[in-house]
Amino acid sequence: MKSLLALLKEYWGILRRPSVHYSLGFLSLGGFIAGVIFWGGFNTALEATNTEQFCISCHEMRDNVYVELQDTIHYSNRSGVRATCPDCHVPHQWTDKIARKMQASKEVWGKIFGTINTRDKFLAHRRELAEHEWARLKANDSLECRNCHNFDYMDFTKQSPRARQMHSSALANGEATCIDCHKGIAHHLPDMSGVPGW
Repeated sequence: MKSLLALLKEYWGILRRPSVHYSLGFLSLGGFIAGVIFWGGFNTALEATNTEQFCISCHEMRDNVYVELQDTIHYSNRSGVRATCPDCHVPHQWTDKIARKMQASKEVWGKIFGTINTRDKFLAHRRELAEHEWARLKANDSLECRNCHNFDYMDFTKQSPRARQMHSSALANGEATCIDCHKGIAHHLPDMSGVPGW
């Protein structure tokens, strides 16, 4: 059986042995450094696209939904806590965030091809866009809502009788999630004619 020192010398020899022009150690170190640079650049780009300034940099968002947000309690309230676009539309967990960013890359096509580049076009697609977002929030049990509104800490006694009843029954037993009752909480509702219950 080889000694530890002999094994280390053998591995060091493999790392030092040139491939054609470079040693395996040099290639490994170079790959590691390139990986760190790529990862740093990727995370920097990810965080840069995860800001309200980025979201409202296109007029489609700035002139439509962002204007609506400014009239809500999520934008201005007595506590000074303000929700930004990514707070409600991008999950906080890294894997969920990456999945959402990949999904959102499809939405960039709307910008590139001018699908919603005017107010009239935006309004024409508004219900479809809202329904996609509502379905996403329904599927993830309103994850982004729950990042700030923790159901476990709600004081039902300070809620209206209707809210108390809904939160303690449908929400508590999983029959409903936040978005089922709170559509239009931060943005105007689309034309809901023909939708049962509206």
